[in-house]
Parts: sequence; C-alpha cells; structure tokens
Amino acid sequence: MKRTVLTCLYPLALWALPAPPTAEARPGLGVEWRDSREIHLRNVKKLTDTGSNAEAYWSNDGQKIVFQSTRDGYPCDQLYTMNADGMDQKRVSTGKGRVTCGWFLPGDRKILYASTHGAGPDCPPAPPFTPGKYQWPVFQGFDLYAIPVEGGEPEPFLPSLGYDAEATVAPNGRWVVFTSERGGDVDIWRADLDGNHLLRLTDGVGYDGGAVFSPDSKLIAWRTNYPKGEAATAKYRELLKQHLVEPMEMDIWLMNSDGTGKRQVTRLPGAAFAPIFTPDGKGLVFATNHHDHEGKGREFDLFRVNLDGTGLERITWTGLFNSFPHFSPDGKQLLWVSGRSPRGPRQFDVCVAEWLP
Repeated sequence: MKRTVLTCLYPLALWALPAPPTAEARPGLGVEWRDSREIHLRNVKKLTDTGSNAEAYWSNDGQKIVFQSTRDGYPCDQLYTMNADGMDQKRVSTGKGRVTCGWFLPGDRKILYASTHGAGPDCPPAPPFTPGKYQWPVFQGFDLYAIPVEGGEPEPFLPSLGYDAEATVAPNGRWVVFTSERGGDVDIWRADLDGNHLLRLTDGVGYDGGAVFSPDSKLIAWRTNYPKGEAATAKYRELLKQHLVEPMEMDIWLMNSDGTGKRQVTRLPGAAFAPIFTPDGKGLVFATNHHDHEGKGREFDLFRVNLDGTGLERITWTGLFNSFPHFSPDGKQLLWVSGRSPRGPRQFDVCVAEWLP
C-alpha cells in the first residue's frame, strides 16, 4: 500500500483511520455528508472522488481551487486545480518529484508551491514506518516555485539548500511567508513577492511552520513544536540532522507580521495545526486531536478559538480526519480536507460547505 505524506500544514495521512461514524450521511460526489452537530456548516459537498487529496486553497477571486493529490498513477503528490464546483480537475505540476502547498499569487495567473522536481524526477521516499512513532521527513529537495495556473515551466523563488515549503501570501499582496531551513533550523521567513527584503520571523529551537496571515495582513498564525528540556532538545537536533521531526505535540501561536509580539494561543494535548483566520479576523479555525484520548488518538477535527485562546468550539464531528481549513474570499464558504465518506484507507477528499458563523 502506498504511504501518503501530507507535508504542508501537517502530515497526518500516515495515521490509520478509525471506522466511519454514525452521521446524517448519504455518500456520493456532491451529495450532503454532514453530522447533525456540525451547526456551522450547511450543504456539505465533496469536490473530489478519486485519489488521496490535501491542501486545498481558494483563488483570490473564489473561482478556482488549488490542491495536491496522489492520483493518475503518480507515486507522489502532484499539484492540481479545479473550478469552485469541483469540475475541470487537471494537473498543473510537472509530474516529477513530490509537490506540496499550492497558493494562488495575486491576480490568480500563477501558483506558488513547493516541489522536489529540481533535485531529480523520482519520488523521494518517506522514512520507514516505526510502530509507536510518528516521524515526518523534512525533504531536502523541496524548493519554492511559481507556475502558470494552466501549467508550464516552473520559476524558482528564493532557492536555497535544505527544506523550503509551506508558502502563503498576505491578503495585502505584499508579502509571502514560508518555512525554511536556510537559517539552520526549521523557521518561518517572510519576503516581498519579488523576493526582496528577506526576514527571519522565528528563531526558537524547534519546528515552526504552516504560517498564514490575518485578513488585514497585520498578524500571522502558525504552528510550533518546541522541545521541552535538554533531552528533548538534543533529540530534536539529532533527528533534524537525519532530516526528520516528530511533531506529536504542537500548538498554535500568533505574532505580528514583522515577527514581534509572539504569544501562544492553544495549550492543548496532542497536535494542533493548520490554523486559518476566521473571515472577521477575530478567531482561528484549526485541526486538533486533543479531544481523542487526550491528544494520543487518531481522530482530528476542526475547532474554532478566539485569538486570546478562549471560546474553544468544535466545528466538525465526523470522528475521522478533518484538516486544512480555508475560507472563501467572501467568507461565505469553508473549504477543508476530510476522511468522511471514506473510499479506502488514507483516502481523503476536498470538501466545501456554507459557513454559518
């Protein structure tokens, strides 16, 4: 069986899925699949029905979606686009190497994404599975590229040695943030869209990734995995030498867009990741397993929280895998990836629903 690695905002597809839940469900492409407790969602629809899909994000005009998928016989994720209704799904990446983290640039004519194709055409292998451990490969071949939305020749963006991925763009159209090893650790960096004014935003020992801007571009939310104590720090550094991390415990943090004012938002057991700001900018929607066996289980759902860490509220209730939320530009729809209505082990689909705040 192929092992799918979802690397941009958190690679959890390696975890086995539990049995499907009892829900108000009628499986099928474009057909409602919703738990009655999901009161913030209406008219839930699946936009994909093949392959294993992840990292789905809206275009700036809300007309298209970019996502990564393992399908069509490719051994690794490739970059795809589709219309907002799920129609006209097509590959835009080269078909070589592994890709992750597509994000539309201003004007929606190009997509910024990460790929290993520059390091070679083959699919880079994931580390061997070890029972009782979850290790994420920090692929050294990942670099950032911009590619035309219809496909074509990718253009390198700020290439460097080591891992460069997880890029998102500020709503003001001025900056891009991304995760990079160019400073010796896995940190958040910011640059202008033309590549100028490169700025390191985090410098704590540990993994920093998955950064996104607030609607007014004044704040950045991201996920952290900071080791606690000398032994944990030594282990983290040793694993990083092997290009691995063990992100079993993660929390969501906030900072100003220049890297100042860092503060912790979530203090939950297990892994909290994939934050996105709510349309009003007053809260975050993110994925977490803290509710499943105190963060040790495999069930990930979406939750909402205020920026000060109060008001935690559960959004999805399917008891499977729900992650990578993204609000449409008008704030009326929520896009995310879910294991509801599973077609097979580790088969995830892109879902969309009306958002009821």
